[in-house]
Amino acid sequence: MSDEPVAALTPFAPAPAGAVVVYRGATVVDGTGAPARAGTTVVVDGERIVRVAADAEIDPADFDGAELVDLAGAFVIPGLIDSHQHVATPPNRPVAEAVLRRDLFGGVTTARDMADDLRQVGDLARASRIGEIAAPDLYYAALMAGPTFFDDPRTWQVSQGAVPGKNPWMQAVDEDTDLPLAVAMARGTSATAVKIYADLPGDLVADIAAEAHRQGMLVWAHAAVFPARPGEVVAAGADSVSHVSLLVHETAEGPLVRYKTKPPVDAARFAGGDDPVIEALFAAMRDRGTILDATASMWRRIADSSGDAGEPRERALANDTVSAALTAQAHRAGVEICTGTDSDPDLSLAWPPLHDELVFLNERCGMTPSQVIRSATLVGARSLGAEDERGTVEEGKLADLVVLDADPETDLAAALRTVRTVVKRGHRHHRSDFEGPAATAGERAGATGTASAGATGAAGTEETK
Repeated sequence: MSDEPVAALTPFAPAPAGAVVVYRGATVVDGTGAPARAGTTVVVDGERIVRVAADAEIDPADFDGAELVDLAGAFVIPGLIDSHQHVATPPNRPVAEAVLRRDLFGGVTTARDMADDLRQVGDLARASRIGEIAAPDLYYAALMAGPTFFDDPRTWQVSQGAVPGKNPWMQAVDEDTDLPLAVAMARGTSATAVKIYADLPGDLVADIAAEAHRQGMLVWAHAAVFPARPGEVVAAGADSVSHVSLLVHETAEGPLVRYKTKPPVDAARFAGGDDPVIEALFAAMRDRGTILDATASMWRRIADSSGDAGEPRERALANDTVSAALTAQAHRAGVEICTGTDSDPDLSLAWPPLHDELVFLNERCGMTPSQVIRSATLVGARSLGAEDERGTVEEGKLADLVVLDADPETDLAAALRTVRTVVKRGHRHHRSDFEGPAATAGERAGATGTASAGATGAAGTEETK
């Protein structure tokens, strides 16, 4: 061949090494939980932070050819991390790209996809990483569940062209499964983790977790796997557990059977946030370092979309009360909490649903704005196994930053709506360049149809089915 193929354009590529930017004069909330630092300079070289110090300690003239960005009066926080998304159940590339673009321009620089059609998720992750599309960096999981779970329609939607339960990203597991092979297949998708979903006993959950860890993968699990109880999931070694509302099943008097036959919950028992059985569970999570992916605001969103009355709305409101109470209890107990949304893709929203989760944690769960920011950054990075790379404004970390025009520690909800600039891997994305909800009429119809069919695997479908 005489001509080389033309590569795709990468307009959102990470900044190249040697491109130095000096961000000067900001108040920095660094994500560690430390007090905010006024009058601070952040120096970025390419995609890395190389200096963070008081303005008086850094002379911009020392950086030959550097671009100086005056952030006097502005506030800088680390890029936000949505620890629970679903962007390909079923695959819809235009919708996924529009959602991810919206999230990035709203401050989300990293996201954790909690099991989807990884054929598309993997390509979205590649496209985001090299800058073909404007999107957060994506980490993702390959799912494992008991064979009885695979009558769920979502397993077919993410396995088109393959057999649900018999492909590397969506595997049915029982006592006869060759676990080393199953985990190796999951790992071959480039997944960061195995997600343990449903219809598995505690001993098999433990075996999967042990093999995943042996092969260098993380373990992300539903907080209750049915019949495995939350305590068994934690004891099995899950690195994080999802959906705080599922923790109530630790108190079930009888056996848990299947994911789709959850026993009724006495919401009043947990409303005070002082149940002793749950307190013991939180102590175990704290001692083991198990991260809680609370998705705490999920039920309020479901209630608001459930119409004026009826059992679905009442159930959602009860679960909303339980989620707030248990998340607050977890926080008081010292459990690390990351910030996931599990939100259906709604392209009418101009801002990421992650903002709602952060405000919920602040207003309903007793967390200060600084603690919430830490959860949405440092703890989120830990949930990905990426604490060394991201999650705080520190030297050596990736230059993932959000510039706000208002103080997040004074009014978090208001400040999140003042995003001026998002820096991802050193590349600046100005909020003023965001076109707003980008869906065409057809794309919106596709997203609405997906959600109404229970296909997105997100808030209305994943935990609630």
